[in-house]
Amino acid sequence: MPTENIPEIYIKDAKKNPDLFVYDFKMTNDVVKSKVNLGMNMFSFLQVGKKHVHFAGTAVAVNKDQSLLLKKGNWLWTELLDLEASYYCKLLFFSDRKLKEFLEKHIDTKETIKDEAPYFIIRNDGYISSYLNSLSTISDAPTIFMENLLSVKFEELLLYLTQKYGRKFERYLNSLIINESSPFKKMVESKIYSNLKLEEIAFLCNMSLSTFKRHFITEYKMSPGKWLQDKRLNKAKEILEQDNLKPSDIYLEFGYNNLSNFSIAFKNKFGFSPSETCS
Repeated sequence: MPTENIPEIYIKDAKKNPDLFVYDFKMTNDVVKSKVNLGMNMFSFLQVGKKHVHFAGTAVAVNKDQSLLLKKGNWLWTELLDLEASYYCKLLFFSDRKLKEFLEKHIDTKETIKDEAPYFIIRNDGYISSYLNSLSTISDAPTIFMENLLSVKFEELLLYLTQKYGRKFERYLNSLIINESSPFKKMVESKIYSNLKLEEIAFLCNMSLSTFKRHFITEYKMSPGKWLQDKRLNKAKEILEQDNLKPSDIYLEFGYNNLSNFSIAFKNKFGFSPSETCS
């Protein structure tokens, strides 16, 4: 899966490096999964469909009743159709410079921020709907006028969300300008029970697969494939013993493409099949 550099691939003039940029993302595929190098912080205003995103130490899923503010960096995201025949999301990208201008003008930036989530969930409401309509209205305006108006609209949006979510949103905005990479072990261990492949976990760590494997062995004294398989199979066994679920209900959640491969790995580890566990 190739890495998409966003918003660069959406900007027609490669020489331009805008502080604020709006893009309407639409698709008609059932599912699109992407590796994304997000070069700017971004609002993702989901209008139609569903979205699921993974960052270094966490994951989040939203539907059309919610929008996201995402921190720049490496993401894995999956976009899915819902009941409608298309997927539509309005994206608003903003530079660090614009964010710092707002913080210096309106927010106390002296507060120390630690371990803030890389995303902020926004509940869509009447204001958000009106705001998005206004962004669409100014999209055909002359360039200089649109840039100035977009700057005002960006400040308006942040002021509204600050009023709506208070200190929680202020802390999140402050965290966006603090360059702290997530600890390697914290990221890895947050993905133990996901269905992500090693290549995808390495990407979230900003590493090539070979570098990730070397780093992992240094940290855990074991290959990542063996370590993750053991952790996931132990968890699968626990679920089958405690919950009213069948092997066919859970194998995808633990990174197996089919039930047969899951059953073989399970039996090799425990000496009996997963179906015997829940019988």
